Amino acid sequence: MSRVVILKTGQSYPAIIEQFSDFEDWFIAGLSPELELTVINVTEDQDPGQIDDWDGIVVTGSPAMVSERAPWSERTARWLAQAVAQNKPVLGVCYGHQLLAHALGGEVGYHPGGRESGTFEVRLNEAGEADPLLGSLPRAFPAQLTHLQSVLSLPAGATLLASSDHEPHQAFRVGDRAWGVQFHPEFTAPVMRAYLGVQAPALASEGLSPQALIDGVIDTPEAASLLQRFSALVQGLH
Repeated sequence: MSRVVILKTGQSYPAIIEQFSDFEDWFIAGLSPELELTVINVTEDQDPGQIDDWDGIVVTGSPAMVSERAPWSERTARWLAQAVAQNKPVLGVCYGHQLLAHALGGEVGYHPGGRESGTFEVRLNEAGEADPLLGSLPRAFPAQLTHLQSVLSLPAGATLLASSDHEPHQAFRVGDRAWGVQFHPEFTAPVMRAYLGVQAPALASEGLSPQALIDGVIDTPEAASLLQRFSALVQGLH
């Protein structure tokens, strides 16, 4: 079996964990059951070990901020940079997307337009349509999003794959096998609605309508399929 490590970079809100479990569980549900999955909690200084121990690497989201440069985060960034140099398949999601960009020399910080939270349309560009991971998705598809920080500038040599109205860097690839996606393929519609419910006071204080965002949440099967596509890619290489 192909061995994939899930690098856990944080945990969800307690109320959401109580109802839906946590980040790693959503990835386990979305990835292929034919993979041998191991969760490493890097926030607790668990060591992912040698890069060659793994056939693929997934990096979760987090309530932390990459720009805070926490020691565990910086260590994980250095490890990811080595993994990319060794051409290991990597999928970074939200915080993982930003951490991958930071690890490779990109710039991460607070989005100048503020928070993006809810279901929004993501659009592939020509490079995205030709991409081995994202290329079989529709040119435009809905995805679940929740983030305050963003990849402000891509690493040198990175290929931009997708954007949205709010976020110019929704997906990128470095080399042949390392991807970052700002959107959440692991989120279900109920999880997204729960996030918006927890975030409602902050959203309202920022001039957004929590109820309108909750009402706008829909299922996102195309975005969710990215986890099975990554699974198949890892299995095909192994």
